[in-house]
Amino acid sequence: MNQEKKICVIGLGYIGLPTAALLANRGYDVHGVDVVPSTVDIINNGNIHIVEPGLDAFVSSAVKSGKLKADLKPVEADVFIIAVPTPFHEGYVPNIDYIVSATKAIAPYVKEGNIVILESTSPVGTTDMMENVLKEEDIDTSKLYIAHCPERVLPGRIMIELVENDRIVGGTTPQATEATVAFYNTFVEGEVLSTDAKTAEMAKLTENSFRDTNIAFANELSILCDKFNIDVWELIALANRHPRVNILQPGAGVGGHCIAVDPWFIVHAGGEDAKMIRTAREVNTYKTEWAIEKIKNEALKFENENGRKAKVACMGLAFKPNIDDLRESPALHITRRLMADGLDVLAVEPNVENFTEFAITEYKEALEQADVVTFLVAHKEFKHLNIQTDLDFCGVLN
Repeated sequence: MNQEKKICVIGLGYIGLPTAALLANRGYDVHGVDVVPSTVDIINNGNIHIVEPGLDAFVSSAVKSGKLKADLKPVEADVFIIAVPTPFHEGYVPNIDYIVSATKAIAPYVKEGNIVILESTSPVGTTDMMENVLKEEDIDTSKLYIAHCPERVLPGRIMIELVENDRIVGGTTPQATEATVAFYNTFVEGEVLSTDAKTAEMAKLTENSFRDTNIAFANELSILCDKFNIDVWELIALANRHPRVNILQPGAGVGGHCIAVDPWFIVHAGGEDAKMIRTAREVNTYKTEWAIEKIKNEALKFENENGRKAKVACMGLAFKPNIDDLRESPALHITRRLMADGLDVLAVEPNVENFTEFAITEYKEALEQADVVTFLVAHKEFKHLNIQTDLDFCGVLN
């Protein structure tokens, strides 16, 4: 069956490429599409342009077998998967321009009986909007199976969780849901749960808003503990000994394309009724600004005591440990702001290569040169370092 079906994946980023590589290794003929020519070339050479454990082997195997090919344009297929970014405009207004463009791009290639899946995390109603775009392109959508199946994987474990995690599928019709569920059941070992498109969209936004809210509680605790001169890491460890308490770990804010973005989709649509979700977002954004001021104050203290500017080592730029993903990263935002405000910054990120915005310093060298050290991401390279600093925002030294 797999050998007879062709899959066209639009967007070869952190979700699209692992999905395409997994499907190709399961026997599907996969045509991947990306708008960046260098990305297409890298993949067609059997290599990857992102850091994700296990992905390199999957892509290499898929390309060598001839089951995965990358291109700048779509082709006819049996299943179309759209996995493009969904950022927001100024004022946290959802930006679905990439989804609209991807839908228009596949329109000339869509035919009767095709399954069209939106995996991009989207505001409620986006799957219906996608169907309307196809109608505007003179496609008879009554003969298609259109559905939303949000990705729900953790960077660093994507190749495992693509297979093992439960998935939620919501079609624009019950028939679309059924057909799409059957497709995911060919490669997902977790349970594939059926619903409608709007509920599937809201489910993903709810999952990430739940996590954002819980992180906000931890981040607010860390600010209060700093005021009260309490070790927040010890406090959380003690509180979590309660059988019904599970406080998360604070950080320098919240990053990544999902948790830092998706709650705003609910707030934008929900308005004044989304009080807690909005407040959580504001707390986590404030934590990043609070961290910036803490670092600047420490650098100024050094300058006043020593008569020269401090060299500040910013340890980590990614949005979470041990990956290269910089999307919505509070650590990167902090580093940029410190540089813009005139501080002498040594930026450290062991997981990123060929970074061109500013110089990256090897972490051991940065620690030798730095007068002020701030840990922004708990990368494995930073654990168990014998460093004394009051600017450990990620608990890597605890």
